[in-house]
Amino acid sequence: MATSKTRKRQSVAAAPLRFGGKTAVVTGAAQGIGRAVALRLAAEGAQVVLLDRSKIVDEVRAEILARGGQATVVLADVEQHAACKKAMKKAAALTGRIDVLVNNVGGTIWVQPFAAYGEAQITAEINRSLFPTLWCCHAVLPYMIKQGGGSIVNVSSTATRGIHRVPYSAAKGGVNALTTCLAFEYAQQGIRVNAVAPGGTDVGPRRIPRNAEAMDEQHRGWYQAIVDQTIDSTFVKRYGTPDEQAAAILFLASDEASYITGATLPVAGGDAG
Repeated sequence: MATSKTRKRQSVAAAPLRFGGKTAVVTGAAQGIGRAVALRLAAEGAQVVLLDRSKIVDEVRAEILARGGQATVVLADVEQHAACKKAMKKAAALTGRIDVLVNNVGGTIWVQPFAAYGEAQITAEINRSLFPTLWCCHAVLPYMIKQGGGSIVNVSSTATRGIHRVPYSAAKGGVNALTTCLAFEYAQQGIRVNAVAPGGTDVGPRRIPRNAEAMDEQHRGWYQAIVDQTIDSTFVKRYGTPDEQAAAILFLASDEASYITGATLPVAGGDAG
């Protein structure tokens, strides 16, 4: 007689792949949360388009192929509208459709009080953390409208209520507004648009740092202040992992979330952001 553990294993093994036969585009797939999302999408049957501007994304493709998955690399700078349009055209050419878009590109470049930012720094933060999501949503919509549906998941942040990252926080607030408004506009076309708002996430050492400048003692203090504030704001008093973020992203991207749209889900150990 099968034990409950045996029955559970058999049930999981027989479960259908949530993304079988679907094409999914992941921006910023070379490292961090984007890499974790891409690996999990491929493991669940998706044809994954790895969209990044760094050639190290080829290593993610090789890892997916080695595991028996499907992946294609498209190199593009998603801070540029024209590049996003070309990238989505290439992605759609693979199977004739784009079922899922995960907008992961973004991240704080500088950590400092707002008064310490210069004009160029503020512009760079907005270009990094708002425009890639804005442009990619704009570029993918024609394909999703034509095919009669799709799922977009934007990666926001609980830094919308935090310190020492005002331009980045403003950009992520824009992502939240974009998510809600797009969901409202395109629900009748079968397109769902949601967001996750990660809290502090330990992605390990970045092979491509967001900011190559060495931090002086003052900047280290400012950075430690956001670490302390982030942990203090959580109920569980720790950083999350890329896999914990990916699990929430895949749920919102999947048909299991078919009655969820326009939502921004905090994935931050209890911090509502």
